[in-house]
Amino acid sequence: MTVTGHLSDDDAASVLTLFKDADTVELKLTVPASDHRSAVAALDMDALDSQIRQVYFFDTPDLALSDHGVVVRGRRVQGRGDDTVVKLRPVTPSELPGRVRKLPGFGVEVDAMPGGYVCSASLKGKAVVEVREVASGRRRPRKMFTKAQREFYAQHAPAGVMLDDLAVLGPIFVLKLKFVPKSFGRKLVAEMWLYPDGSRILELSTKCAPAEAFQVAAELRAVLSDRGVDLGGEQETKTRKALVYFSGRLKEQPR
Repeated sequence: MTVTGHLSDDDAASVLTLFKDADTVELKLTVPASDHRSAVAALDMDALDSQIRQVYFFDTPDLALSDHGVVVRGRRVQGRGDDTVVKLRPVTPSELPGRVRKLPGFGVEVDAMPGGYVCSASLKGKAVVEVREVASGRRRPRKMFTKAQREFYAQHAPAGVMLDDLAVLGPIFVLKLKFVPKSFGRKLVAEMWLYPDGSRILELSTKCAPAEAFQVAAELRAVLSDRGVDLGGEQETKTRKALVYFSGRLKEQPR
């Protein structure tokens, strides 16, 4: 993973600073499409144990939020209630107000993957109204979010871009599987994102405390390497791919 690679002194100092101020670290790896089947077999993953999710993003057709570092998402989860998130990335944790960090559902996380890392701040919550109601156009987007989320959005969104101005970008169907590979002893998460154009992203990840990130990354790298999982493939961002795909579809629609 990124934190076990050859970092420059400046990068290493930046990572350590982020780790010090973050709540969690998530180590991620995107598996090349050509290796999906072999990776599933090598890690003994059972697709029938996975949970179905349906993810919707909300942005302007030209992705003004994404370009501003803001992500707005609603999610339907099999067997659970709907949830929502307003996310900022990148952020500098030390610059976040203390009152914001104390909000229920708020967290700061460093995502590390081969070739890069980013620190994000997320305010999560249960959907106030069903995501499906908003996605269908029967309810306005702002109705889905808590008061704290709406205020957080207003503080960081581009000027003049209101929640109710956002277009629905989705859905993406996701299969999420939690499992513990042999000889790793820690929960690993596999997410298969299925895009409408037939493409897929398989991401493997695990979360840990910032203080143990380097050790966990080294152990995970060893486990995946031993099973022949390609650690050098091109890394794709699930969210950005979804946003670009659906914004392109919106632009193709007749006005």
